This record gives sequence, structure tokens and C-alpha cells, in this order.
Amino acid sequence: MAHSLRGRVVAITGGARGIGLATATVLADLGAKVAIGDIDEVKVKESATRLGLASYGKLDVTDADSFKAFLDDVESTLGPIDVMINNAGIMPTGRIADEPDDVTRRILDINVLGVITGSKLAVQRMLPRGGGHVINIASLAGEIYTPGLATYCASKYAVVGFTDAARVEHRGTGIEFSAVLPSFVNTELSAGLKGVPGQKNCEPGDIARAIVALIEHPKSKVRVPALVGALAASQKFFPHQVSEALNRRLHTDTAFLDDVDAGTRQAYEVRARQS
Repeated sequence: MAHSLRGRVVAITGGARGIGLATATVLADLGAKVAIGDIDEVKVKESATRLGLASYGKLDVTDADSFKAFLDDVESTLGPIDVMINNAGIMPTGRIADEPDDVTRRILDINVLGVITGSKLAVQRMLPRGGGHVINIASLAGEIYTPGLATYCASKYAVVGFTDAARVEHRGTGIEFSAVLPSFVNTELSAGLKGVPGQKNCEPGDIARAIVALIEHPKSKVRVPALVGALAASQKFFPHQVSEALNRRLHTDTAFLDDVDAGTRQAYEVRARQS
């Protein structure tokens, strides 16, 4: 069943920039009542003001109290939440031997615990109303394994598995669960990375439009772009020697290690790693 976006209340984490901001922009243009939260208090205010949003605020997705306060404010300002988009995430790159323990915990706290917390809090509000939609932003790294992104891959595998299990668990309740699996997207998260040879990187607006389509016509997951997504999904059916040889041919085995432009990426890495 198609769902109209006009008047629907949508809360987005990590909404100050990148995919979150692009999604907020498209949804607001389509008549949805959008709220954005972000750990960057200055940037989220700036972005919300530019879009004319009535609900926004600082949000630490690793803190359940912060998350609850954000959703309370959304509902008191805009009304009951129809769609929860758990978008906040970070992607530090590098070899696991060089990854500090606090960075490992930070990736898992934001990318996994933040998604689980947001999903739980949203569902607790949606169940009594008999409807709602939780959309979790994963990654194609949640279906393939990539050197230089070991912890990130672990976090996104977790998001995909969690979202599928929660979807089945809530079948018949009126609550939908969906996962979005983007490839390379031209945001700060991909700064200094070359992407897939022969394939243009996605723009944040491409992911935003995929999310809009999911809200209008719910399904379990969507991969963006479709061609790269189909290739990634198909690798699970190949012997690992074949899929890893393909990755070497596409240079994805070095894309997050030796082929990184460290200077271009430095500002993002500093921001992603700081607690």
C-alpha cells in the first residue's frame, strides 16, 4: 500500500549533514513534518533553520536519555512519530591493529547501539497506535567484507541482521522495518576514497529518494545503486576465492587502506574518532 508523505511526522538522526540532511530536505519539500537530531548542536541548528524545521536538537544516539528527550520533543512539537530514520553513523578507516579501543567502541556505540536504541524507542511509541515505520541506514558493507573497514563492516552487518529480525518480529503489528544499503556516497564520510572503478558515486539525494520510495512503498531493504547492490548481494553465493578475486580486480581490497587520500580524509577522521 502506498503511503502519502504529506503531514507525516519523520524523525531523522544524523540529520545535520550528508544523507540525513538530504533526506530531511526532500521529505520537507514533499510536505512531511520533519525533525532532525545531531550530535553537532551548531550544525543541526543551522541546517534546521535553513530548512525552516520546527523541531530539531542536539542528539547523542549513544545516550538513551538524550534519544528519549529528542523524541519527546519531536512528538510534543509535531505529533506522534510515523517514521523513524536511524541514519547517524561513522566510518573511520584503517587496519584493525592500528585501531584504538576507544574508536572501536565508538563505531559500535553509534552504528549499532544507536540504531537499536532508536528502533526500540520508536517501536515503544508506535505499538500502541498500531502503525509506524523504522528505517535503518546500513551499508553494502553490511553484506560484503572489506579490508580497512573491519569494525565498520561488523557494525553494518549487525544493522542488517537486527533490522531483518525486528521486521519479522513485528509482522502483523502495522509496524514496518526497512534497511537502506548505500554504496559510496559523496559525503564527508567518503572523503579521500576513490569509490568503485567504472561506477559513479551516489549523491546524498539518490539515497534520500530511495528512502522516500521506501516510505511510500515499504519493503525489507533497498540497495543503492541497484547495479552495485546486486553485485554485492550476489557475492554471498560465490566461493570466497571468486568474490575476493573480483574485489582485487575492482581494487576494493585497497580502497580503504593504501588508496586513501589521507590529507583529504584527515578532517573527517579527526571528527569521527573524537569522543
